[in-house]
Amino acid sequence: MEIPARLSHFLCAFLLILSSTSIQSVFSDAGTIGINYGRIADNLPSPPQVVQLLKAQGITKVKLYDTDSTVLSAFSGSGISLTVAMPNEELSSAAANTSFTDSWLQSNILPYHPKTNIEAIAVGNEVFVDPKNTTPYLVPAMKNVYASLVKYNVSSIKVSSPVALSALQTSYPSSSGSFKQELIEPVVKPMLNFLKQTGSYLMMNVYPFFAYSANTDTISLDYALFRNNPGNKDSNNGLLYKNLFEAQIDAVYAAVDSLGFNDVKTVVSETGWPSKGDENEVGASAENAAAYNGNLVRRVLTGGGTPLQPDEPLNVYLFALFNENQKPGATSERNYGLFYPNEKKVYDIPLTVEGLKAAPNMNESKTQVVAQPPSNAGQTWCVANEKAGKNKLQEALDYACGEGGADCRPIQRGSTCYNPNTLVAHASYAFNSLYQKNSRRSGTCYFGGAAYVVTQSPKFGSCEFPTSN
Repeated sequence: MEIPARLSHFLCAFLLILSSTSIQSVFSDAGTIGINYGRIADNLPSPPQVVQLLKAQGITKVKLYDTDSTVLSAFSGSGISLTVAMPNEELSSAAANTSFTDSWLQSNILPYHPKTNIEAIAVGNEVFVDPKNTTPYLVPAMKNVYASLVKYNVSSIKVSSPVALSALQTSYPSSSGSFKQELIEPVVKPMLNFLKQTGSYLMMNVYPFFAYSANTDTISLDYALFRNNPGNKDSNNGLLYKNLFEAQIDAVYAAVDSLGFNDVKTVVSETGWPSKGDENEVGASAENAAAYNGNLVRRVLTGGGTPLQPDEPLNVYLFALFNENQKPGATSERNYGLFYPNEKKVYDIPLTVEGLKAAPNMNESKTQVVAQPPSNAGQTWCVANEKAGKNKLQEALDYACGEGGADCRPIQRGSTCYNPNTLVAHASYAFNSLYQKNSRRSGTCYFGGAAYVVTQSPKFGSCEFPTSN
């Protein structure tokens, strides 16, 4: 991830409102959800454990930041396809000649593929903002990697490079998107030409969080989190944008199109929202992270593209699998994970079509589904963490119903939410009552680790959990 350089880039965006259709047709042109597996931490599960976690979550696409042999071996025969990476510090050697890229493939790709399904190589990461000035080496390195792939008959593996939005000179309105002039001739046009010739795709890292956090006076939180809002019309073409994510993507599309490469496909190689941040990182919270990622998954898996590319499904890699405790920089950098290192969810969101179909308010009937955010888009609830143990749950329940001020009358004997009469059900109701009472404010769904945020309405018998709306 790039950190501060993106903060100055604010863009505006949309969510296409699609008509109701059958479940089968809604998902027939759906995009894909993958996840970034970063390992800048000293407390993560072993790679084989990670593979099992990913399989349990239904994730079939993973992006790595290196070619670690232990990791690549763990994915062998897993059915999960990988994007691996050549680090920035190797670009100059890769650009010099194919003897280096031949050797790199022999060490890092050929011993594992195809048993380990490597579908793409990311040559560098956000190279344009690399302080070591590796930009001049990027395209020559990409060409040499591809030449080596051809040499060893594995040219089906795509070659690309993730680009940060800071590469844009203009981003608002989206239709005016353009690359920085100093990048166009030396690297952007040659890179796009390479991608076109090899049938590859442009990787782009898209972070509405940075734009929102730096521009809260002009960007609403609802706009950044895919929540219902009036949206903004592009002054050039009249297209309506209802979320920031898609406006950022369309700014890149426009920039690419302005150079004559509108047939180059794109993949969102990183996007996410932090569950915790520093005081100046406005909007960083578990609640907002759950809303952003949950609504993003729903948006991607219900199909369709952006206003400028409505027929191109969105293919997205969430950032990231784990919170990484050794990442440098702001607090948010260590808190993008969907999972804690102990494999417990930071918050609960569906990641697959199956999970999405079971999500609340998606089903209009047995055969109908609405391909737009449901009425509770962005809503979150607080539930008990069963793994916290009975003693901690009981202590937290007693606090919530006592000093905390939760409305616990419905879980008293004979009341509407007494059944099921379990500690987890009663604690979840009490925790959520207090959470909603505090307007879902960050930090009000924790209870010493006894609770966590979810984006699907809890189901305990016939009891209906309140919301703050």
